[in-house]
Amino acid sequence: MKRRNLYFALFTVLASAAFLAPLRALSKLSYYNASYSYVILIPLISGFLLYLERRKVFARVEYCLGYGMLGVTAGFGGFYASHGRLFLSGSSVQLSLMALSLVFVWMGGFVCCYGTRALKAAAFPALFLLLMVPLPDPLMDRIIGALQAESTQTAYALFRLAGVPVLKQGFVLSLPGLSIQVARECSGIRSSAALLITSLLAGHFFLRSRWRKLSFCLMVIPVTILKNAIRIVTISLLSVYVNPGFMTGNLHRRGGIPFSMIAVAILVPALWSLQRSEARAQTRPPEDRIFPSPPPSPEPSPAWGGPRSGR
Repeated sequence: MKRRNLYFALFTVLASAAFLAPLRALSKLSYYNASYSYVILIPLISGFLLYLERRKVFARVEYCLGYGMLGVTAGFGGFYASHGRLFLSGSSVQLSLMALSLVFVWMGGFVCCYGTRALKAAAFPALFLLLMVPLPDPLMDRIIGALQAESTQTAYALFRLAGVPVLKQGFVLSLPGLSIQVARECSGIRSSAALLITSLLAGHFFLRSRWRKLSFCLMVIPVTILKNAIRIVTISLLSVYVNPGFMTGNLHRRGGIPFSMIAVAILVPALWSLQRSEARAQTRPPEDRIFPSPPPSPEPSPAWGGPRSGR
């Protein structure tokens, strides 16, 4: 096993050296772009998950050069294709393809050293690496625009529910003496990514069924929109009725963590509820999990005239 680990470590170092330019670009993106601040942490989290599940992952290992080299070849093929004329140098699509190619190369090297059964056992840490692939700018712009629109609409509904006079025009909300615009920075894309990663990890560790894990992850979208709307409404009302300085103060510029606790306060009970329902499903008798128990059949009545005595 030590030799396999040495081979895989050497392969990882060589593959990372071949992808040095994309790795530098990903590091810069993670440092300068708040929407992708999590990217640099994904390989570290994936490696830690692999370490935690090492007994299950490496229970049955074997060299599998055939399937492994398919992944390595696909990865390097995508890497060199990204340098062709199809993509502009430095474009977001090019970086996304390079990062995806690196993930394929790492997975291929893993299969070469440990086999397909080990990769299947390590499915979650392996697929978790896909989060280090940044979304192309056109797709990211659409996601941010959708979050802006839904956050603005939800904030408008909360203002109306609170009895505050408000007018809505696009991303602009007009209150008495104040007009606010829900900008890209207010879309909550950064907190959405953090909550998505947290929900994936929590679902992996605390839930078993796939549909419950998926349901918990999908809850991040409405919870994030509600959290953004509460933040917009709170800061706006404080600016109108308490002090206009709240609009430019620390609560506006650095208040993401306090409002993120609202999302956590919603997601934690939801996770607990899903755990409870899963526990009840596990303790239920197998025949009752899909079909209800049939009603008891009536006891057979004796034949008409009563039993006959034999001669």
